[in-house]
This record gives sequence, C-alpha cells and structure tokens, in this order.
Amino acid sequence: MLYAEGMDDQLPEDWTVLRQWLPENLEELAKGSGFMRRARGLQDVEVWLRLILLHAGGGLSLEQTVMRARELGLAKISGVALHKRLLKAGPWLRQLTGALLTKRALPRRAEQDWRRDIVVVDATSVHEPGSTGTDWRVHYRVRLSDLECDYYELTDAHDGESLGRHDFKPGQIVLADRGYCHRAGAAHVLAKEAELVLRLHPRAFPLEDGAGGAIDLCRWTKKITSARAQERAVWFRQGKSRHQLRLCAIRKSRTATLRAQKKQREKASRMGRTLEPESVELAAYVLVLTSLPAPLWPTTRVLNLYRHRWQVELVFKRLKSLLGLGHLPKTNDQSARAWMQAKILTALLIERAMHEARFFSPWGLPLAGEPLGTVPRSA
Repeated sequence: MLYAEGMDDQLPEDWTVLRQWLPENLEELAKGSGFMRRARGLQDVEVWLRLILLHAGGGLSLEQTVMRARELGLAKISGVALHKRLLKAGPWLRQLTGALLTKRALPRRAEQDWRRDIVVVDATSVHEPGSTGTDWRVHYRVRLSDLECDYYELTDAHDGESLGRHDFKPGQIVLADRGYCHRAGAAHVLAKEAELVLRLHPRAFPLEDGAGGAIDLCRWTKKITSARAQERAVWFRQGKSRHQLRLCAIRKSRTATLRAQKKQREKASRMGRTLEPESVELAAYVLVLTSLPAPLWPTTRVLNLYRHRWQVELVFKRLKSLLGLGHLPKTNDQSARAWMQAKILTALLIERAMHEARFFSPWGLPLAGEPLGTVPRSA
C-alpha cells in the first residue's frame, strides 16, 4: 500500500485508507512531541509521515525516498532534510503506534472460542551494522486468535525478556518460552489473575514439592518412558508467597533429543561453560508449567496449546523478511529508534489492512462511518 510499481495513480486513494486508522490529531501530536520544532520548508505532517514510511517501511534509501517524493508530487526536499526530520520522529511515531493499538477495535467473530483470550509473549533482537551482539530489543505480544500485535515495546539490549513489563487481564492465558522462565514474572502473571503456560528452565526456576523440599526432576522424568504425557503438582516461592502450578511433561523423540543436546553442547562451548549432566538428561523432555485448571485443561491439551507459541516466531520471521527489521541501517541512536518505530507502525498498518481486506466491498473501500464486518440490527 505504501508503494507498488505501476500503481502511482492509486497512492492518494491508498493513503486515504491508511490515514483513517491513524489519530485525527496527527498535527497536534507532531507538534507536542517536538517533531515540528524548528521545522523549515515542508510543514505538512502527513507528507512527512508518508516520506518516513516510504523510507523505513518501503525499504528505500534517503535519496531514493526523496526522489520518489518528487516523482509523486508529494514534496521537494533533500535526503539531508529527511534525515534531520527522522532524528526528531521517534517520540511522534511511538505515539502513533500506541494510538493505533489502542484505537483499533477490530471486528471479531461473534462466537466465543478458547483461543480468544490467549496471548503469546516474545522478543526479538535488532542489530546495528558491524555489531557482534544485540543492540536493540523489540518486546512483542500477539493474540493467538488472529496473530495481531496487542503490545510492543522498544528497548536497548540491556532490558531482557520479562513477563513483568506486560499488563495482563484476568482470565487471559499467557504463553511464553524459557527465556521468560523467572519466578518474579510468573508471580506477576498470577497476581494479575491471568493463567500461565510457560516452558520450564530448571536452573532459573527452582521447584518444590508439597512439603517444601526440592524436586529431583531427573528422577521424576525417568518414569516417563513413552510418548504419553505426564504431570505432577509443583510449587515455587517468590518473596514471601508460595504458588502452586502443574508441571506437564512429555518425552521427545530420539531425533529431537539428539538435536536438542547438540544445541546445548554448542551453546556451552560458545560461552566457555561446562554442560551439566542434568541439563543433558532433561533435554530429552518438553517441560511446561501451567496454572490452568486440570478439569478443563488436561495434560495433553496444555502441551498442545504450548506448541502454538511458535506462531510468534513466524510473526518475527515475517517482520524480518518483509520489513527488514533484523538488521538496522542506522548508527545514530535517535535515527535508529525512529527507524524501528516506523517499522513497527508499518507492520501494524499492514496487519490492519490485511484484516479489513477480508471485509472489503466489491468497490474496494469501506463505507464511511460504518465499521467493517458489522451486521445491521433488524428493525
């Protein structure tokens, strides 16, 4: 929608569609955030936003962007002017992204289903040129029902993965991998009266039995000799509180076990660490903690639910392949943040367009003032 070869005549029409999903007070937000401070020349904030999205979302260089702007009759500016404006765009783009997440009340299917209140939490890294480690981290949360983002946060490399940075709703089911397996985060989810489905990291998450004694996981998992799922009650301590969970487990296939153990050895070698025998042994199992009630969520259903966590990895692959989010072409912190904010904003606009495309009328555009996907009440 931002640009397609041979579709120049449709760009104004396409922007009209995108514009309706953004805040009405676009100019007010731009001025309040400092984006238009000391602005010379071009004063139209909508045009500035389109140029930024062409640059970051469309994958064009600064010079390519301003050239396209001249060809489309949008503006006549230099690449230097666009770069200077991009340096000030971070806070404004963050406001627009947050408003888009808050504002969009997307049409839902009428029926209730078990997927509706399930969210998957994860994070992905973004690297600057020449970097050997993570420079930035995008914390992301998607709804499992439609794989659409309902929370994101951009931080530097020092802010690790944590469930504590999210605000969950009562009854919501939270899926997370081993990187989020910390007692403080798990306790945070439970304190919000949400349900937890969390891949166990044994070293980071000590478990206790009913009497408060340490659990020998290797001794317990040795009893799981087939592909039949097993579970047991476990407890963990956080501060002065003690919480009960269910530990669900299933044995991996021999091929999957060997692959996991090989990955463990390679990681230990890279980090110059000695691999513990217990870790090697437990690599043969999938271990998942959950607070879901057993009558409604038997062991196999919990494990099958956790498998859906992989969907967020597919979201990241799409972001990195289609939007180029995995490698950061900026070396200035201000422009880097703005560039990534523009990428996230582009991704959310694409999600919205894909969703509403399911309900587009034959003439291609929604009727003004009428939410898509709604059915009028009978008289």
